[in-house]
Amino acid sequence: MDDSTRMWITTVPALDADDLVVLLGHDHTSESPGERLISLLLDRGHEGEEGVFHLLPFDLSARYERTGDRLAVVVMTSRQVLAHALADRPDLVREHLPDLPADAMDDDRVILLRREIVTDFVPAEHEGEKQPVLLVDHDGSAPLAEVLARFDEGEAGLAVLNAD
Repeated sequence: MDDSTRMWITTVPALDADDLVVLLGHDHTSESPGERLISLLLDRGHEGEEGVFHLLPFDLSARYERTGDRLAVVVMTSRQVLAHALADRPDLVREHLPDLPADAMDDDRVILLRREIVTDFVPAEHEGEKQPVLLVDHDGSAPLAEVLARFDEGEAGLAVLNAD
């Protein structure tokens, strides 16, 4: 599946939400360096509702970017958090860290994932804060209905990423 099929503007019925959210699919079996590193960092989450994990902004965060009719989401982490998470994984440091692109807006941050789709959706703001991005962590790539079904069955988890 290409990236546009792994990013959705949708509601998440299991969360009793009627509001549209940005949902990113994350395949924890992926060979992509960024997704492999996201998998490591998801362990740093703090569980809220059953199966929903909240991450601190310096662990994993997201940024919305709009270019014309395209909405992109960039998932990032700080180099210090990544170095700490990889302290006992020198194989991954040598293999992946040099290839991760630096964030153009903050040299201390590296980009782990970037997805974009064509949409006129504008993320909501509340008191100057953009709505969070939801990252659904599951096995393999799947269409939206299957991803949500996996979450309902406890076979996938949701991570809430602060966004700017």
